[in-house]
Amino acid sequence: MARAPNYGHERREREKNKAAKRAARAEAKKVKAEERQSDEPGEAGAERTAAPDEAGAAGADPIAATDQPTERD
Repeated sequence: MARAPNYGHERREREKNKAAKRAARAEAKKVKAEERQSDEPGEAGAERTAAPDEAGAAGADPIAATDQPTERD
């Protein structure tokens, strides 16, 4: 005769796995938020969007990049 399934145990295991996944996501989100807080404003976005140019790390401001002297001047 087949054993009766233990639905309660399976449900608890699923809930435990979901809780662990939520905790991992919350921790990753918290770490990411702390990294953003530790960076200076405007610096984090500039690192991801702007490529390093000849003027150096001028950031995302194109006017500041044109005001900087270059090796060609």
